[in-house]
Amino acid sequence: MAFCAKCGAQLAAGATFCTACGAQQGSGGGGGGSAAAAGTGLEENVAGAVSYAGLWVTGLIFFLIDKRPFVKFHAAQSMVLFGAITVLYWVLGIVFGFGGFLFFSGIAWLLFRALWLACIILWILCMVKAYQKERFKLPVVGDIAENIAGK
Repeated sequence: MAFCAKCGAQLAAGATFCTACGAQQGSGGGGGGSAAAAGTGLEENVAGAVSYAGLWVTGLIFFLIDKRPFVKFHAAQSMVLFGAITVLYWVLGIVFGFGGFLFFSGIAWLLFRALWLACIILWILCMVKAYQKERFKLPVVGDIAENIAGK
């Protein structure tokens, strides 16, 4: 499946021009754009996996520079997932930081460790699924990411 290097629209097999924006596609009429990213120079599956590597930061970067739908979806999912986890860390830090009770310190430690473990598992799972060229959609987060990425 080939995509336009300029706008990211899907191209017909062997297309030399994009029907959406009119941009000329690759030399030799091979539909260029399926292997190299529009702006990143990475394969689509690699760009999707790398969009998770730096949590929400690389998700934001790839969302802004790559136009391919697969990469935009994974970048948006990375932003939503790890952005929410970051906010949750801050909220828990504020709530338990002001508590200061010995009882809450044990609960806070358990919550932070459980959240950290869930984050690591989701991070690895999402990177592997993106690298395998699978559009892996997490519950709730995946729906929000689809709306952001424009399906």
